[in-house]
Amino acid sequence: MKHYNIPIFVPHEGCPFDCTFCNQRRITGSDTSMTEDEVKNTIEKYLETLPKTNRSIEVAFFGGSFTGISPKKQIAFLEIAHKFIMSSKIDGIRLSTRPDYISPEILDRLEKYGVTAIELGVQSMDDEVLKLSGRGHTKQDVIKAVKLIRQYPFKLGLQMMTGLPGDTFQKSVNTAKEIITLKPDFVRIYPTLVLKDTYLEKMYMKGDYKPQSLDEAVTLLKTLLPIFYKSNIDIIRVALAVTDEISPNGSVVAGPFHSAMRELAEGEIYFDEICKLLDSDNQIRNVSVIPEDISKAIGNGKKNMKRIKEKYGFEIKIKPNSMLKKWQVSAWKE
Repeated sequence: MKHYNIPIFVPHEGCPFDCTFCNQRRITGSDTSMTEDEVKNTIEKYLETLPKTNRSIEVAFFGGSFTGISPKKQIAFLEIAHKFIMSSKIDGIRLSTRPDYISPEILDRLEKYGVTAIELGVQSMDDEVLKLSGRGHTKQDVIKAVKLIRQYPFKLGLQMMTGLPGDTFQKSVNTAKEIITLKPDFVRIYPTLVLKDTYLEKMYMKGDYKPQSLDEAVTLLKTLLPIFYKSNIDIIRVALAVTDEISPNGSVVAGPFHSAMRELAEGEIYFDEICKLLDSDNQIRNVSVIPEDISKAIGNGKKNMKRIKEKYGFEIKIKPNSMLKKWQVSAWKE
C-alpha cells in the first residue's frame, strides 16, 4: 500500500515569530492565505489523480503553525478535510506546528476532526541554538508538547535542522539522540539553507553566519542517519524538496543545497563500509548490498566506484543481496 499526502500550505499563518532561517512563502511557493474553498478544491483536484485502491491518503496542512491560527479557521479547515474522511475518500489528516502551540484543548480538537499525525518543528534540542535562531520556544517546550501528544492516538513526527546559528556537529548529534529519547514515529532532517528575504540572509551577508558546506552537511548526515535507523525511527525526508524556489536559481542564497542530499549521505555510508571490507581482505573484488541500495553504493555519479579505483588501484562489482540489512556490505565470489 502506497501513502500519499495532499499538501495544503498555510504559509506563516499562526506563527508570530520570524525565525532567522524562515521565509515560508518562498519555501512553500505560496504568497497568499488559504481559503476554505481552496482547501476543498485542492483536495478534490488531488483525488482525481490518485489511485482509488491500495493506497492511504492524508490531507497535510503544512507551511505554517496550524494550531496557532484562530480556532475558528482551524475548525473550518478541519471540517472540510473530515468530510472526506467520513466519505472514505481520504484516511486522515496530518499537520505541522510548533511545540509551544500544543495544549489539551488543541489536541482534543484535532482528535475530534480525525487528525492522524502531528509534526513538531523541534529544529534543535539546544537552547542556545534555539535562541540564536529566533525560535521563541525552548527544549522544555518540546518535551512538554511530546508528553501531551503521547496521551492521544496521533502519530508523532519531529523535525530537526542542522547548521543553524550556534549549532555544531556535536550539538546536532546530541539533538538527534535527545529526539530519539522522545520516541517519535518518524523524523525529518533539514540542513539549513540561507534563503532570500530572511534574517539569516542578512547575517550571512554581514559575515555573522557561516553556513555548512555541502561536504560538512553530508558528513553530519552520514552520522545522523544510522543513529535514527538503529533506533527504528523512520526518516521520511532529508533536506527541503527541490522546487523552482528551493534552488540556486530561486531563493537559495547559500548553504548545502543538493537535489539528492540523502543519496549523497547514504553513498558515504556505503563507501566507508566497502572500504572496511576491502581493507580486511585485499583479494575482494565483488561486494553485495541490498537490491534497492545498489545505486547508493555505487555513489552519486558513480563517485564511489571512482574513489575505490583511485584508492585501491582496482575496480569492484556490486551485486544485490536481499538477505543483507541496510548499509550492510558483504563479499561474494563469481
